[in-house]
Amino acid sequence: MAISFTLNGKPQSVDVSPDMPLLWVLRDTLNMTGTKFGCGMALCGACTVHINGEATRSCITTISSVAGKKITTIEGLSAGGSHPVQQAWMEEDVPQCGYCQSGQIMSAVALLSKKPNPTDADIDDAMSGNICRCGTYQRIRKAIHRAASMQPGKAKSAA
Repeated sequence: MAISFTLNGKPQSVDVSPDMPLLWVLRDTLNMTGTKFGCGMALCGACTVHINGEATRSCITTISSVAGKKITTIEGLSAGGSHPVQQAWMEEDVPQCGYCQSGQIMSAVALLSKKPNPTDADIDDAMSGNICRCGTYQRIRKAIHRAASMQPGKAKSAA
């Protein structure tokens, strides 16, 4: 039985086992490889995507649970990396190895959608489920502050 949903703004339908994790549908069936496998237990955040605007770990989310929902992956965040969070990530040279960064960015976007001007504590709380083995946490925090300042109606500045 086909499962239908919206992926990055486009209708999508897949015919896979209903208990298949969304991560593997994205990566193996739909070739959306920006979302990464890290731990498979929702502990590291590398697989973070948005489901109906909420940051969600795709490694433990079954494809059947997203039927009829809107999914956004790192590929669907913006054309050409133009989203303010992606821009801030580049301006602050956040990535080191880069493996965790799509999950970090998706979590940061979800945070800024709820708290457009987050404090350090807000950032630390929202990002605590995302692990960076390279330890780029200070650059991540700085990039989130920069992205917050890049939102419409705010002056651009390095936070």
